[in-house]
Amino acid sequence: MSKESKDTKSEVNEEVNASSANPSEVNVEVVDGSENSEKASEETNKTAEAEEDQGPVTLEHGVFKDLEEKAQKSNEYWDRFVRLNAEFDNFKKRAARERSEAVKYANEALMERLIPTMDHFEMAMAAVNNAQDNSMASIKMGIEMVHNQLKSTLKESGLQEIDALGKIFDPVWHEAVSQKETTDVPDGEVIEQARKGYKLNDRLIRPANVIVAKAPSSGESEEEAS
Repeated sequence: MSKESKDTKSEVNEEVNASSANPSEVNVEVVDGSENSEKASEETNKTAEAEEDQGPVTLEHGVFKDLEEKAQKSNEYWDRFVRLNAEFDNFKKRAARERSEAVKYANEALMERLIPTMDHFEMAMAAVNNAQDNSMASIKMGIEMVHNQLKSTLKESGLQEIDALGKIFDPVWHEAVSQKETTDVPDGEVIEQARKGYKLNDRLIRPANVIVAKAPSSGESEEEAS
């Protein structure tokens, strides 16, 4: 053991002995970790109280002016957003209403064109009923008038007939219901049209039902040749 350690130990023993003899005169200060924490907390609180005592924070005139302008712009942007959002909601409601009306009255123009056809149909029926002789000629004339006007009205609306007779079979516009063997026309040509087809502008509405020519089989061709 070193000399300094021995001296320190002897001093501590002397203080302990002295305290035993006269405890009122002993003044021993003991500082541990908890007391250090409490002191640090007290110092922090004192610092915060000192900062509060300093009063409100002051800004330079330029900084305050800049913040004031930004706050004003933010209010303007918010008002604009609220107004645009309301206008957009009104637009969606108006668009939905217009779309519903467009679907509901989509055929209005076509109906207006067909009304005169109905008028002529009724006139033809009245002429047939009032005819004294009820001749077939008057009936035929009335039916032809209505038919021609109906075709004209539908054509003005974009409806077109698909003329398949004499054309090469096209599966896009034609629908083959049967085939007929013949040597009069080339193989694959439409020789009969069972039902007319129609298209609206360039869109197919109904394909034409057709009968397509077919070349005879080799056996039948040999029999015909013999």
